[in-house]
Amino acid sequence: MNPNTPFRALRIHSDEAGYRSGIETMDADALTPGEVLVEVAYSSVNYKDALAGTGKGRILRRFPLNGGIDLAGRVVASTDPTFKEGDPVLCTGSGLSETRDGGYARYARLDARWTIRLPEGLSLRESMILGTAGFTAALALARMQDNRQSPDLGPIAITGASGGVGQLAIDIFSRAGYEVHAISGKTDHFDVLRSLGASECIDRRQLAFSGKPMDSARFGGALDNVGGPMLAGLLPLIAPYGNVAICGNAGGIAFDGTVMPFIIRGVSLLGIASAGTERDLRESIWQHLADDWKPRHLDRIATREVTLEALPEVFGHMLAGESFGRTLVRIGGS
Repeated sequence: MNPNTPFRALRIHSDEAGYRSGIETMDADALTPGEVLVEVAYSSVNYKDALAGTGKGRILRRFPLNGGIDLAGRVVASTDPTFKEGDPVLCTGSGLSETRDGGYARYARLDARWTIRLPEGLSLRESMILGTAGFTAALALARMQDNRQSPDLGPIAITGASGGVGQLAIDIFSRAGYEVHAISGKTDHFDVLRSLGASECIDRRQLAFSGKPMDSARFGGALDNVGGPMLAGLLPLIAPYGNVAICGNAGGIAFDGTVMPFIIRGVSLLGIASAGTERDLRESIWQHLADDWKPRHLDRIATREVTLEALPEVFGHMLAGESFGRTLVRIGGS
C-alpha cells in the first residue's frame, strides 16, 4: 500500500462536540511527526486502550490522536540511518495514543529513539500478542531479579492472573524457572492458567488475609496487577528479601499496610512503569522475550483477533471485566 494513499484509523477527538472515537480516513501527512514511517501489521488491546477509546480514563494529552499504545510493522521510510525500508520493528508505550498517533491505523510515524528492531525469534504477530502486557510482565521479572529474586526464595504469586498481563506473566515466570501460584476470581479459567504454567491456582475470594502486620511466609515474591487490599494482604506473606512488583490498580490506588514487612524481612516493593522505559533496558527485555523468556503458549493466550471495526465492542467487554487473555488487532499485511 502506498503511504500517499488515504488510509483508515481509529481516531479519538475531544472538542466542543464532545469526546468520541471512530474509524476515519486520513493521510500520512496528518500523522504526528517522527523519523520512522511504519506500515502497521498488528496492534493489540490493553486496558489503557479501552480507557482512551471510550473516554473512561484521561489517557490522551492532546487531540485528535489515533488510538493504540502498541504496534508492530515494517519500515516504509526513515530519516534515521538506524532503520531502512523493510525493517521489521515494534513500539510499545513511548507516548503512543498519549502524545502521538498510535497503532490503530495503517501507518504510524515513530520517534526513532523508541523504535525497536524486531528481535530474531519473534514474529510481528507474536510481538503484539506480547505487546505492553508481555513487556510489563518481563520488566517486572527483570527488576525483581536485579534485586536478587530467585526461585529458591519460593513461589511467585501473580494476581489478576486471568488478565493479559497475568497470563503472560505465568508463562514468562515459569519459563524462567519459577514456581507460579495464580490468584484470580475467575475460577472457571483455572484449567487454562494451569496449562500456561501455574502450579497452583487460588480463588481470590477464598484468600483469607489475617490482617496481621506480619504472617507466615507463603510466597517468595509477587507480581501484583490489583493493588488495594490485595497488595496490603500480600506484603505480610512475602519471604525475607523477596520482592513484590506492582503494575496495576484494578483493586484501588490506595492500600493500608505497615512498614513491618520492609524493615523486619527486607521485602521490597518495586514499581513497574513500562511506558517510559529507557531504550537500553527496553531492548534487553525484548531480547529476553524473543529468547529465554519467550512464552510457550502465545497462541493460547491470544484468545481473539479483530479488525479496527470491532474495537468499540472489545473496549466495552474489557471495561466490564468480561475479557480473557489477549486481543490482537490485525491492521495490515504482516
